[in-house]
Amino acid sequence: MPKDSRALVHFGALDDNLRAPLLQEPLLRSGLALAGAARAFAPDTATASRPPPGTALVTALELAGLDLWGTQLVVLSACDTGRGDVKLGQGVYGLRSALLVAGAETVVMSLWKVNDDSTRFLMDSYYRNLLASQGRAAALRDAMRSLRRSWPHPHYWAPFIALLGSDAPLRAITP
Repeated sequence: MPKDSRALVHFGALDDNLRAPLLQEPLLRSGLALAGAARAFAPDTATASRPPPGTALVTALELAGLDLWGTQLVVLSACDTGRGDVKLGQGVYGLRSALLVAGAETVVMSLWKVNDDSTRFLMDSYYRNLLASQGRAAALRDAMRSLRRSWPHPHYWAPFIALLGSDAPLRAITP
């Protein structure tokens, strides 16, 4: 692969010409589509099957290569961000493992498709709890309890986990 390549040509089902060895790499099958990703794959794009370098897709393998040491909390509030490939004796490979390998202390992620309205309420409550110096997992648990009062079905209040990493309250950052 060329030095300037970001391996995005091998991202999930976006390229129908994947080779078998690449399909076996779970960190190339997980990733994030950031703002602007849809434009990179628009039908009128000349290279729709191969996104140009610098587009808004990032694989879990690329995320694992970031330097996130000192990052206290990463919140992935989109759908299915906590899913990945299970490797016997090694756990789940995907965004969660990539971010922990990169150095993030705690990762909050979802286990299924989430509702926008309930997720907005949950995250607002979660961040308020964090600002009130609650622990990272405790703040999420309390936010879920609060959401459960108005959205009683577990589909709305239970998709997020913060089981990975530290539960300590966030530390103040001093310049």
